[in-house]
Amino acid sequence: MGDTPSQSPEPVVLTVCTTCRPEGADPEAIRPGRILADRLAGAPLPEGVTVRGVECLSACSRSCTLHLSGGPERWSYIYGDLDPDTHLDDILAGAAAYAATDTGFVPWRERPVVFRKQSIARIPPVSMPGVELFPAAASNASSEASDAPTEMPPAALAQD
Repeated sequence: MGDTPSQSPEPVVLTVCTTCRPEGADPEAIRPGRILADRLAGAPLPEGVTVRGVECLSACSRSCTLHLSGGPERWSYIYGDLDPDTHLDDILAGAAAYAATDTGFVPWRERPVVFRKQSIARIPPVSMPGVELFPAAASNASSEASDAPTEMPPAALAQD
């Protein structure tokens, strides 16, 4: 799955929000993220994967969220609307596939369905170069009252 690591990559961490709850849920009930974090902690985790709970991932409207990360060379992902009763095996499979890469990129069709459908964000590696920016073009566009798009050099358009 994905790319094969050329060296021992950074450990993978499943960070689970333990405080958010679905809208309308009993405020005194155990939070779904807490249940998920405890179940992951008790599960046979893939090699190189650890789990931790945190008090907030600031994705409250997508209750029961986790952040999948693996160091500065890998993409990171945030998933939400998870269900500790039905998604545990898929999360473990997704974490194993992710851990088997050195970039964190698992081809879309090789990801568990829950990782395809419930992704909130994909965060680029710290080491990834950004796209070329053109500050002058942005300031010219904002100062002109034109509906025509600002022309960008072909190199900027070719990056996807």
